[in-house]
Amino acid sequence: MTSQASRRAFLAAGGSIAAWAVTGAQAQDDAPATIDDLQNASLDAAPEAMSGGLTPRTIEEAEKLAGVRYTADERRQILATIENDIEWFIKRRAVRLPNELAPAQTFDPRLPDVKYELNEAPSTFNIPERVALPVEEADIAFAPVTTLASWIRNRRITSRELTRLYISRLKQINPALKCVVSLLEESAMAQATAADDAMVRGEYRGPLHGIPWGAKDLFDTVAGRTTWGATPYKDRQATSDAAVVQRLAEAGAVLTSKLTLGALAYGDIWFNGRTNNPFNPAQGSSGSSAGSAAATAAGLVSFSLGTETLGSIVSPCMRCGTTGLRPTFGRVSRTGAMTLCWSLDKVGPIARTVEDCALILDAICGADTGDPSSTDMPFSFDTNRDPRELVVGYNPAWFDQGSDLDRATLDAARARGMQLREVNLPDWPYDGLLPILMVEAASAFEDLTLSDEDDELVWQDDAAWPNLFRAARFTSAIEYVQANRFRRMVMRMMHDVMADVDVILAPSFAAGLLLITNNTGHPSLTLRTGFSDNGSPSGITLIGKLYDEGTLCNAGIALEQELDVWHRRPELG
Repeated sequence: MTSQASRRAFLAAGGSIAAWAVTGAQAQDDAPATIDDLQNASLDAAPEAMSGGLTPRTIEEAEKLAGVRYTADERRQILATIENDIEWFIKRRAVRLPNELAPAQTFDPRLPDVKYELNEAPSTFNIPERVALPVEEADIAFAPVTTLASWIRNRRITSRELTRLYISRLKQINPALKCVVSLLEESAMAQATAADDAMVRGEYRGPLHGIPWGAKDLFDTVAGRTTWGATPYKDRQATSDAAVVQRLAEAGAVLTSKLTLGALAYGDIWFNGRTNNPFNPAQGSSGSSAGSAAATAAGLVSFSLGTETLGSIVSPCMRCGTTGLRPTFGRVSRTGAMTLCWSLDKVGPIARTVEDCALILDAICGADTGDPSSTDMPFSFDTNRDPRELVVGYNPAWFDQGSDLDRATLDAARARGMQLREVNLPDWPYDGLLPILMVEAASAFEDLTLSDEDDELVWQDDAAWPNLFRAARFTSAIEYVQANRFRRMVMRMMHDVMADVDVILAPSFAAGLLLITNNTGHPSLTLRTGFSDNGSPSGITLIGKLYDEGTLCNAGIALEQELDVWHRRPELG
């Protein structure tokens, strides 16, 4: 998730009729932990202010938060009901709800009356047959996964040699970037040895066999800690691997490192400092997939996994010049990943090229019983598809207000023969979707707020999680439900807008598209378009149809080839 001014506007605009319901409530260390205990729990421990301190004046003040107005008689009538509600709230808090426990309701981006006809053909990738191994280690480290796969398959380099190279770079460069939480040298070398031994036996698992990678440190791993980037969890040790970590291990990939994230998946500030941009280490890498983007851009891993709720793949890829693929919601299992927002969180690859992202998605997608929102929709990618077949939607105003590099990318789409078609979005109050994120995130970390452990987080500004979690408790259930009803309207709108185009091309933060498409579940691809005058990378975003990441990547590859800027490396000494 990234910071937006609209959040503050939403929080300032109002929230809840239940302001009085949480005052003074604290989590109890000895709280009952089962339903049986809950049924037998006494309210004696509830703060006195809860049961006896409410007056009609309390209701009148709370009306200001909800943006409503009641009469004096209505306030007196409400008061008795509210006191009962508070008893329910306190009883419910006696049961611990772990972060991984999903709500009974699950989000599905599919519209019920739409038939999604998808290509079920196996994916094809351009893995070179013969590529000479460079002499310089940096030339190896910055090579695409497709090229690394060729070297591994043709025995030009072993997985142990490649893994040792990346671990050396992680040790050397991490002090400047602060992008690594845990270096998994011992387990990585064991995985690499196993990959090499399998090659000797003729057991080649595919293009990711023996390829070293890094995981955002919100994916559970038995090796190393999984800290979520936050001080209260900095010693957290998982007992099993996340679903995506298991799938990459099955594909033969080698996990070398746990990479930083802004605390609890927001920004680039974590418990040990700020993760920095490899192209400008005086600048933060953005986030929350801060370490994933920085390490990939700096050639410390061949690729990484990130997550996005509201910009956490798009934003650091823009800042660090990497390529990030945010899949359709539910495309990739989140089992074993920290929950921020059940109906918005997505897992996706961050790499140096578009085809690498497609290759990685092919390995990690698919349903999983541990994630009730995951789906088993087919993924298909054909690396040889002609871009002249593609219809690209855009809006001239987005590019008029964008940068020269944005406009040059639109010209690049024309140069590749893509068919450009103007699209328009209705002028709706899309900020009205924000309560969904705020309420779900505050729910996921309720214990942190009620125990006051949120005070341990490094970032404590107005826009930081501690304040946002507290404020979200004053958002009424009605506003949350209404935001989700509005979400359904926006889903239908995006389906209609994309009916006559294959993808939409837009400056990454234009027209509220980041907020819109994260809520509708549409996939996006962010790729480098060039560099500004100060040497910092710039990027742009393509948006695809639900479950059609293959076409999205075809458009991205065409732009990548036309712009020809992905090769440039940061100068890290």
